[in-house]
Amino acid sequence: MTKAAKTPKTTSLETSSPETDVTWSYEATVAKIEATVTRLEQGELPLAAVFEEFEQAVVDLQQCESFLQARQEQVDLLIETLGDG
Repeated sequence: MTKAAKTPKTTSLETSSPETDVTWSYEATVAKIEATVTRLEQGELPLAAVFEEFEQAVVDLQQCESFLQARQEQVDLLIETLGDG
């Protein structure tokens, strides 16, 4: 009798970041999060799907936060540069 090889479980979470993915869009990511919230609020998803979608939304929110923080740092630097002139 041979045992079937188990394949490692992989996650479907998208982990691209705004800094490395030229196709990443803040606006599209926010729209994706809003759509996820709507689906979660409707309460019609199976529990497993709720956790998967919630987990992806957290990843997306972290990407948005990172993006906004980087842009704030750029703005601060530009303002500082203008003040030095």
